[in-house]
Amino acid sequence: MTEGYDILVIGAGPAGYAAALEAARLGKSTALVERNLLGGTCLNWGCIPTKLFLGATAPIPAMAAQSRLRLGQGSFTVDMAALQKRKTSLLAATRQAMTKTLETAGIRLISGEAELSGPTQVLVRTADDTQIRIDFQHLILALGSAPAWPELLTPDGEAVLTSDHALDLSTVPESLAVIGAGAIGLEMAQFFQRMGSSVTLIEAAERIAPTEDSEICVQLASMLKRQGVTVRAGATVSALGRTAEGVRVRLDAEEEFSVSKVLVAVGRKSNTHFPGLEAMLPARKKNTLEVDENLQLSKHIFAVGDCNGRTMLAHAAEDQGRFAARHAAGTVSGPYAPGPIPFCIYGDPEAFRVGPTLEETRAKGLPCAESKAQLAANPAAQAAAAPHGLVKVLWRDDTVTGISAVGHGVLHLVTTATIMVGQGWSRSQAENLIFAHPTLDETLRHALLAPPQ
Repeated sequence: MTEGYDILVIGAGPAGYAAALEAARLGKSTALVERNLLGGTCLNWGCIPTKLFLGATAPIPAMAAQSRLRLGQGSFTVDMAALQKRKTSLLAATRQAMTKTLETAGIRLISGEAELSGPTQVLVRTADDTQIRIDFQHLILALGSAPAWPELLTPDGEAVLTSDHALDLSTVPESLAVIGAGAIGLEMAQFFQRMGSSVTLIEAAERIAPTEDSEICVQLASMLKRQGVTVRAGATVSALGRTAEGVRVRLDAEEEFSVSKVLVAVGRKSNTHFPGLEAMLPARKKNTLEVDENLQLSKHIFAVGDCNGRTMLAHAAEDQGRFAARHAAGTVSGPYAPGPIPFCIYGDPEAFRVGPTLEETRAKGLPCAESKAQLAANPAAQAAAAPHGLVKVLWRDDTVTGISAVGHGVLHLVTTATIMVGQGWSRSQAENLIFAHPTLDETLRHALLAPPQ
């Protein structure tokens, strides 16, 4: 069986799904091949289930905050089995809705394993061993990523887990060591702490969330400690040993402690293997699919999302997918220039950054200043009994180049911050914008109007 399409997309995660829909919208005949589940990591083992877990447990820190002010007392308990059941049904319903959307858009969805069989041809083997040869004008690879770990921390799926394993747990571990304090580790640490685990968060860098502004990191660590998470920054795991009760963790070859389970959350690696691609591009790097300024591997092939290693975020992947479809359709000519990309950490506290940090800017020798405002002065933060945190604005001359924040609910500010950084707002623009009162947004206003230092 042979079929032909203007645009063929491999991988139905955020990048591939967005690319296929954009290609169809532009009037191109489009097929989408996925070997596993629609939605990729984001829907099935990442963004969506983690936010579902954090949302389900959100009343726990909210009630604890009011209780600390002696305004009330009570408890809220989440049924893990019920939560897993809801997760399963929600993800299945979302995949069903995605399938319907693809059908409505006229996109051919094929479930199977694909390989490049010629410069403009792919061979797909379906589950029933049917072989479909697909001729294409342009191929968009959206292969995604997978959890990464050093050999020392190899997961076994039982006591040493990846985030994929942790999201499928039917019972809450009594104690948990989370290795890696990036976004994944921070969010998983918060969820399991809320569920009753004794959580130790371990980060080899000198601070947690090491890619973020240093002051934001300090505040984030302080708030997590206040909630009961043990934070060990600047600590390296030198050994893991299985015991009858769980896992023995050794730090820096000296300190040891035992936990029920270990979650390895040290990052993700790009999925780069696509059969047939190595023969066509023998000189390419192995750790990512290195693309040019147009996100292309060759004249006919694009690589988008996590597999090209540029920015491993779902919203960045979607944007790349749409760009590749437009480029393949001839409606844009490149180069790909997405503008500022927001980085977010979910939970309570939340954190975000748009643009560079103060440390990154100064490391490049560029002049800059910062202004900031504390959440403690904000009525909305006080109403939520969550006055800890701040908003920071980075300036070059009279232009906003970066905004960071940490605290309860600060992700409500992230899109406004992205617009301001993307448009290079000046102080006068901030002065002329009316911010609703009382809202958390007012702290952003105060940070914009505070004297830069």
